[in-house]
Amino acid sequence: MVKYTLKEEPEAVIEIPGKDSKKARSKAMEQLMEMMDNGQLKTTLDRGFGLNDFIEVREKSYTESSTEEDEVAQAVQVLNRLASLKLKLQETQQDALEIRAIVDLLFTDTPISEQDVQRLKQGFKLLKKFAQANIQYREARSQAGAARTILDQALQSEVPASPKSNTSQE
Repeated sequence: MVKYTLKEEPEAVIEIPGKDSKKARSKAMEQLMEMMDNGQLKTTLDRGFGLNDFIEVREKSYTESSTEEDEVAQAVQVLNRLASLKLKLQETQQDALEIRAIVDLLFTDTPISEQDVQRLKQGFKLLKKFAQANIQYREARSQAGAARTILDQALQSEVPASPKSNTSQE
């Protein structure tokens, strides 16, 4: 059974036996015309209407686990973001620490070379990028604890684990 609706009147649903196809849409068009002739539709479809204008209605099956599945999907996204931020942090860390050491030279009486000043000026963007990534990583890490707990709970299984094969040579 396939169901169609109209953008202009989403509460109107036309049911046709079979799957979505040109033939099913043609039958739906016939029913649509009957509904319009009988005054069952609020809209008059003044702009015209074609077979491709039907919107297929797909019913989402609601189960008790759908909320849990959504939580797991969100948890995985949070952990994925944490992994990306950690990688970004690691990629910039060494260069940022080198730039940070040059910043320390600004606060001493030790002379600083023109080369260090140029490197510092070029490195401020990297230093900013690293600092922002570090802040984002710390925030994501605090959120990821709950995500890890949700994922761990979802991975727990009531099904007994399959016996492990013995790979050692006797």
